[in-house]
Amino acid sequence: MTTIDAPRTPARPARKGGVNWEKWGWIYMRASGLVLIILIFGHLLINVVLGQGVKQIDFAFIGGKYATPFWQVWDLLMLWLALIHGGNGMRTLVNDYAYNRVVNRILKWAILAAVVVLVVLGTLVIFTFDPCPAGAPADLVASFCPVK
Repeated sequence: MTTIDAPRTPARPARKGGVNWEKWGWIYMRASGLVLIILIFGHLLINVVLGQGVKQIDFAFIGGKYATPFWQVWDLLMLWLALIHGGNGMRTLVNDYAYNRVVNRILKWAILAAVVVLVVLGTLVIFTFDPCPAGAPADLVASFCPVK
């Protein structure tokens, strides 16, 4: 005789003790989503809605923004939260649909590697951006740059 598991019986029994990473991932997704809404709409408001719209965005505009630590931190928070939020969402999809244990691990490591590489590269761009590059034409650099 075959017995059928009761509804909502977990496929894998829950571990006893330790950190509940799924719970913290769920909390992170909600908290980072709320903060991202504020960061993204603030970003769009400043960069697109106020001023001259999209046509104002050029190298000098970005150079002027990144000359102040406020915008560096704003964009850094947006970058980190968005990438980690997206990586965690992709991890959840892999857990839901990749049943093969080896494929599951490979995909999760690939997501982690992509998130880490993009976070490192984005952070480097934000903090090493030079708004006054040597040898650049005067009409392409920010107005605060000294004429060379």
